[in-house]
Parts: sequence; C-alpha cells; structure tokens
Amino acid sequence: MDRSGTSRRTSRPTSRRTFIAGAAAVGGTAALATASATGTATAAPAPSVAVLGGGVAGLTAAHELAERGLRVTVYERRALGGKARSMDVPGSAKGGRRPLPAEHGFRFIPGIYHNLPDTMRRIPFPGKPGGVRDNLVAPAEMSFSRTGREDLRIPLPWPGHRPPGLTLDDIRRALTAMVDTALGIPFHETAYFVNRVIVFLTSCDERRDRTWEATPWWEFIRAEEMSYDYQRILAVGLTRNIVATKAEEASTRTVATLLEAFVLNALGRGADGPLDRILDAPTNEAWIDPWVTHLRSLGVEFKVGWTVREVKYAAGRVTAAVIENPQGGHESVTADHYISAMPVEHARRTWGPALRAADPQLARCDKLRTDWMTGIQFYLTERAPLLHGHLNCIDSPWALTAIQQAAHWPGRDFPADYGDGVAVDCLSVDVSEWDRPGILYGRTAKQCTRTEVAKEVWAQLKAALNDTGKVVLKDSALHSWFLDPGVDGLGTPHPTNDDELLIHPVGTFHNRPQAATRIPNFFLAGDYVSVDIDLATMEGANASARAAVNALLDNAGSTAPRCTITPLFRAPETEPFKRHDRTRHRLGLPNAFDLG
Repeated sequence: MDRSGTSRRTSRPTSRRTFIAGAAAVGGTAALATASATGTATAAPAPSVAVLGGGVAGLTAAHELAERGLRVTVYERRALGGKARSMDVPGSAKGGRRPLPAEHGFRFIPGIYHNLPDTMRRIPFPGKPGGVRDNLVAPAEMSFSRTGREDLRIPLPWPGHRPPGLTLDDIRRALTAMVDTALGIPFHETAYFVNRVIVFLTSCDERRDRTWEATPWWEFIRAEEMSYDYQRILAVGLTRNIVATKAEEASTRTVATLLEAFVLNALGRGADGPLDRILDAPTNEAWIDPWVTHLRSLGVEFKVGWTVREVKYAAGRVTAAVIENPQGGHESVTADHYISAMPVEHARRTWGPALRAADPQLARCDKLRTDWMTGIQFYLTERAPLLHGHLNCIDSPWALTAIQQAAHWPGRDFPADYGDGVAVDCLSVDVSEWDRPGILYGRTAKQCTRTEVAKEVWAQLKAALNDTGKVVLKDSALHSWFLDPGVDGLGTPHPTNDDELLIHPVGTFHNRPQAATRIPNFFLAGDYVSVDIDLATMEGANASARAAVNALLDNAGSTAPRCTITPLFRAPETEPFKRHDRTRHRLGLPNAFDLG
C-alpha cells in the first residue's frame, strides 16, 4: 500500500483496447495454443472463476475479471447488489406505476471514495457520458437535529477550483471553527478535541497501527470527563451514526482515519468529488441494474438463488464449492479460481477446518464482530419541510440518520412513478442502535415488534424535528412504512438480522484478512478485507475486490493489466511530522503534540 503524501494509483489505468490485447494472456494457459492434426492451432479456454456472492465486492470482481477475458460465474443467494441494492415494497404498485422503492439503508458515496466511482464511470448509462457516476448528485447541506434544541444546518459548498496547500494551523483553525462555533461545545473541550485530532494527524503509521488501534475513541478524546454535547457529537456521533460502533469500543485508528479523510475532503484535498453524494434515483435503477446488464454483455453468468454452503479443500487447493440450488439440491461447482465475496458473517460459515488450517488468517476472521444497522422507510402524502440533505438525530436513543429522497431524484415524479399515486416522498431512515431503550415503549428495538419499531422510530424523528414549535412531520401525512425484510423475529427472545454490518472495536485492524490467501486458487473480497480505508464501506468492498483480482492474476502468472487501487489521500503537509513521530515512537516517546 502506498504511504506517500500523494494519492498514487498502484498501477496505471487501462483502456478497453489494453484489456482486449492482454486477455489472451490471462492465467498463463489461456495464451497457449494446441496444435491439431491438420496443423491448425486452437486457443485454450480462458480460466474460469466462481465468484461467491453478488454484492458490491462480487460484482466488482466480476467486472474486473470479465474485462480481462476470464470466464466468470457469480453465485448469489438472494439478490444482486447485496446490502447496496434497492428493493420493491410488495403489493404497493397500482395504476401501472412501479412499486414503492425501499432499501436496506440509504446510499452515501462521499468524495473520499475513489475506487467505487471509477467502477461507476465504466458502467454505461443512456445519455450519461460519465456512465453511472453521472447519476451521483451532491446534497446542498446536512444537519445535526437536536431534541429540545434548534437544529444546526451546515451548508456543504464544493468549490470548483483546486485549493492552496495546507499548514497544520489551517487544519487546526478549520476544526476549531467547525466544533466551537458551529456546535457550541465549551471552548476548553473544543481545544482539547482539536489537539487530539492534531495528535492523530501527525502520528506515524506505527503509532496508528499499534497504539491508536488499541485505544478506544471514547478514551482517546477523554469523553467521560466532558460535557453531554461533547459526548453526543464528538464521541457517539462520530462512531455510532457513521462507523456503526459504540464509542466506548471503537478503534481510534478507524474513527480518526475516517475523520481525517472527511476533513481533507471538506477542504477540497484529495477528493473525487463533494463531501456528500447520493444517487439521483433508487439504487437499482441508477446503478445496480445497469451494472448487471453491462456485466452480462461482457459474458458474466449469474446464478441467483444459489446459496454457498461449503468451500471444499484438498491437496493444497480449493477443489469445489458446495452450493444449494433454488430447488434445495446441493451441487459441487468447480472452477479454476474462487473468490469468496460474501459478507464475513456468511463467508466464514463456509470455511471448513481443512481450509482454515491452510491459512490462519481465515480463522482470525472469527474475531471480527458485526452489529445491526438497518433501514426503515416512511412514505409520506405531503413533502415534509426538511433540509436538502442528510440529517443526523444526534440525541435519538436509536441513533437515527435520515434523508428525504424525492427532491434528490429530479428525473422521477414520485407520485406518478411509484406506488398508488398518493405517496409523494420517501423518508429513508437508518437505525444504528438496536440495544438501547426507546422513548415510546421503553424497550430496545430488538425487543419491539416490527410495528412497534416503526412507531418508535417515527416518535424519535418527531422528537428531534418537531421540538422547536414547528411541525415538520405530521401523523396525518404518514402513508405507510417498510422495514428491511432481512430483520426477523423482532419482539421474540431470538431476533435475527441477515444483513449485519462489520464494526470496528479495538484490535479489528489486526484481524482483517488480506485478499490473497495461502491457498493458491482462493481469494477474499468484501468490506471486511484489509484495505486502506479500514472501514465497512462500499468503497472497501470495491477496493478489496480489485486486490483479489490482482492476486488472482499474479498467482496465475497473467500478463493482463492489473486493477488500479487508489488509497485514501494523505496530505503531504503532515508527512514531515509523521517522520519525526516515527523516531519518537521507536524511542518510546509520545507524539510531540500530545498534551496527555
């Protein structure tokens, strides 16, 4: 991984012509010719790859492999797109309209992402020269919605020019203004928080990977000693709502790395685009369906409804994948190479003792933890006067974040295109905290029934938005709601969630596996695989799939061009401080800016 101060790609970008020219050499044997009795030559078939999982990681791997001429089959147990997909609300379509659009959770594609937007550029979309990436739009603002207090609305400008270089003082001033002026936290607490961020920004990689990875964010910023606002916004707000991990457990390395990237993005440094970007239509319409269509045109075969049960291992290689077909029968699928692209909680169930013994990093994946972060959509008969962007209900017990979607879909007339013509908008909400009592029933989300969850979330939204004399959400405007079907058994002793999210308590960094394994024809892709962003994101899933494809090509001895992998931007202005800190760290000394 490149650790220089610039955002360098690991290999040069490749054109379609380059892919075609190199495809014959993929896998080494694909370039060989076999002489026939008549003296003619026949090219051997390209190597085959079984991609196990059809989420963002699996589709990315299929995309990169197919462009390089390999034969790819994707096996997906449920629906292509995985957690990133949108879905239809059953029975909601009337009068020739499409069903109401729903989703596991709203999409958020910030400017710190580089690899995912690159893939989007390469997915054709009618009338869009930049492909699916041209379907990204930038909300104009965001807000911290406080219960019992005036909400703070923050504009999100995006200058169209390259900003000048930064000094540490520039970063310090930006952070101080954002926290002290905007959020109203006592100045001495603001100063301390900014100092902690400066400590991290100037920490060398060794200190980040060892000391800060072992330090909870709550402890790093001394949240226990600070005010309620400090705790809710700078501890809980930056972890539970964004990283989906409890602040008391979250790795400082993970939280602060994300914070550093977002601050630099807001300052216009090393970004692919604006700080906040979303799709301009339901996810499948704007992205997943065009992607699948494009992959089919490249020769990718899809097997949907096929569930991977076991990855078979013998004689030093993966020999087959045992997969349950839609009829309930089990088949042994064979290929030259296998990429496991399922979420970690599902993937590790398919790794038997022999496979785990062949590579210890597979066993370490058992230490990776997942938690609930699930979406619910409310359909409204009136557009609520909310902001044009994401809102974070910072005081809500269930850590709610939300966005009102119709205003961001300029090519859609919501009541004319979706549902029964009565619903005019969709308020999409993510519920990040499922183990804390709510305000309506006094029970956790897991202890509530599906209907009680909907009523509780609605009550918490109203508490955050209707609390200063202005009625924003009206009960009379609530048309219907839809809760992610991956959640089951709510209100019973054993609720389950089919779509949990990887969380990042201390030590997680050291248990994340590499894309390449010790098994020569077996590779890993997914948001749990070790990549530069170190966060369970679509960007991480995309980057890990690229790494898996590169490892496969390396192992096969292919001359095909490698995938580009762009790391997070590293501000060159901080590199001298990091070099100085490396010396201090090796001498057992604290960071020079660390005030304790």
